[in-house]
Amino acid sequence: MLKNITLGQYFPGESFIHRLDPRTKLLATIALIAFVFVAQGFSGFLLIAAFVLACAASTGIHLKFLIRGLKPIFFIIIFTFILNLFFQTTGNELVHVGFIRITDTGLRMASFMAVRLILLVVSSQLLTLTTSPISLTDGLETLFRPLEAIHFPAHEIAMMMSIALRFIPTLMDEADKIMKAQKARGANFETGSIIARAKAMVPLLVPLFVGAFRRAEELALAMDARCYRGGAGRTRMKQLRFGRIDLLAALALLALLAGVIALNAVHAF
Repeated sequence: MLKNITLGQYFPGESFIHRLDPRTKLLATIALIAFVFVAQGFSGFLLIAAFVLACAASTGIHLKFLIRGLKPIFFIIIFTFILNLFFQTTGNELVHVGFIRITDTGLRMASFMAVRLILLVVSSQLLTLTTSPISLTDGLETLFRPLEAIHFPAHEIAMMMSIALRFIPTLMDEADKIMKAQKARGANFETGSIIARAKAMVPLLVPLFVGAFRRAEELALAMDARCYRGGAGRTRMKQLRFGRIDLLAALALLALLAGVIALNAVHAF
């Protein structure tokens, strides 16, 4: 399970997506999430999925890796599917056994919500997989900068978000090592009741939290030793600039939006 978490991992590369400005990728991710909610039918989802998979293929990231990133939220996807399947009672009845009643509308809505959730996760994965933590921090800080007029700590918030993403893979590796060590001592994390499994997680969570606090203190000391005092007066080795590829990405997103809206119009008729 822990090895399937891909959030926060970065794969270096020289693809078209890798070379985009981080601000473009952040805005594009927000736009893709919005498009997923704008789409009103499976045809729109299919178009968005084709666009996302084409982007992933251009980066060299295998489809199996994206699917592996869905495994940690597999329970949420199944729960969402079942919730919509059984609580949507309108439409033609397909199955009626006791209190269980499944309709064609419920089945369609359940599938619709599950696919929507999958697209949301896969679209968000491309951002962290193709953007380094430093670039992500710079992009977030630049986008948040207009909020400094109302005393919003743009640099500090961007730094905290990027550090949190950066340490997810590190904490997962540490959790995996602790779990293997506990299993070697006879701990069982996979069998028993829910309560028994929850109790078995205590020997894992305690050292994991201790290690996380230790890493946080070491990071704070390292930043203090390097005279880190926030974003005031800081300069960047690489300046962010929009280029032609960012314009091409914006045009591609506009074309995708036009396609989703056109499919929505067809779906409405």
